Amino acid sequence: MRIHTLAAAALATAFLAGCTGGGSEASTAAPAVTRSAATAEKPTDTALGADTEAICAQASRTSSEFGKTFAEDYQLLTRAAAEGAQEKAKAQEKVTRDLQSFSYALLDMSKLVSDPKVKEALAAMGAQVTALKGDIGQVDDKKLADLHDVLDKACGRG
Repeated sequence: MRIHTLAAAALATAFLAGCTGGGSEASTAAPAVTRSAATAEKPTDTALGADTEAICAQASRTSSEFGKTFAEDYQLLTRAAAEGAQEKAKAQEKVTRDLQSFSYALLDMSKLVSDPKVKEALAAMGAQVTALKGDIGQVDDKKLADLHDVLDKACGRG
């Protein structure tokens, strides 16, 4: 997993650039939702599922946040590798959790949205991120660009 720091920064920049919807809402942080809150708000979830634009905006925000996390995780792994096996293992656990969280969010949104193109795109993206199994060394600019293209096309932005 030897990617130069400059390449990692370029990948993160490409990821962030491809996931913004162009509006100010794309830069707004997504609110955290607990499991109990998500369960209690099922009627809201149903209404949101019909709002493809809102789901696309949420997916863009989620992807943008992951882009930032990706860059941070790469730097963390790089520093941890120099600090020894225990630090590297802790860093890898964090990277794996971050990828799992991103995948879960994509898959959750795919279950929520009613638009079949967006549903398929989010499910495919979630499956691709799940397949990484915590290995950000498998991520390159083409993979990031492909993920962006899928979402952008499904959301009518590309």
